[in-house]
Amino acid sequence: MKKLVVTLLFVVSSFAPLWADTVSYDKSDFAEINTVIDDAAYDIRYYSPNNFTGHKINGYKAPRAYMTKKALAALAQAAADLRKQGYRLLIWDSYRPQKAVDDFVAWINDPTNPGDKTFYPALQKSDLLAGEYIMAKSGHTRGSTVDLTLIKKDGSFVDMGGTFDLFSEISHPNYKKITKKQKRNRQILREAMIKAGFLPLESEWWHFTLKDEPYKDTYFNFDVE
Repeated sequence: MKKLVVTLLFVVSSFAPLWADTVSYDKSDFAEINTVIDDAAYDIRYYSPNNFTGHKINGYKAPRAYMTKKALAALAQAAADLRKQGYRLLIWDSYRPQKAVDDFVAWINDPTNPGDKTFYPALQKSDLLAGEYIMAKSGHTRGSTVDLTLIKKDGSFVDMGGTFDLFSEISHPNYKKITKKQKRNRQILREAMIKAGFLPLESEWWHFTLKDEPYKDTYFNFDVE
C-alpha cells in the first residue's frame, strides 16, 4: 500500500505543471488595441485565409485585436516612442484564442490539406510542429504577446526583409543576408519594444511578449469578436 501511495504521488507531481495551467473565458482584463493606440493599423491575418493554413482560423469572428490591459499600456509606450521617429504600428495578431491554436494543430495533422506553401517553402508541414514553429500552447493565448511591424506615418511600407509568418531562418531577427536598411528597420522595432518592457523571440522578428506578463499560466479561449 505504501508503494502504491508513493507511485501515485510521483504521477501527480509529474503532471502538476500541466494541471497548473488554467483555461479561462474571462475577458474583463483585456482591451482592444485601438481604444488606447488610435493610429495603429491592422491586418488581422487569421481572420482571413491569407495565412499558412489557407483558411480563416477558428475563434476569429472579427478583424479586431485585443491584449491584456497591462500589455497594452506597455505597447502604447512603444507606439509613442516609434511615433516620435516617424512610425506607426501595424498589428498582425495579438490575443489568440486556444481554439485558434487547436485549429493550427488540426491543420498540421491533416495530410490532405497543404495550406499555403509559400509560408513554409523549404519545410514539410510536419516540421512546423516538430520544429516548434507552431506550438500547441502559445504565448499569444495568455494575452500579452503581439505580432507587429512598422509602417510610416502615411501608411507606406517599411521593408523588414521578410514577411509575417514566414517559417524560415529569414525571419530570425539577426538573419545576416538582408540589407543594412532592413536590419536597421528590424532593430528600430526591437529596441522600442524592449524599452517598453517586451521580450523578443529569436525566431521571429515580429513577435514580442511582455516580460512581466500578468497571466503566465492562464490560456484564454474567448472569441475575437
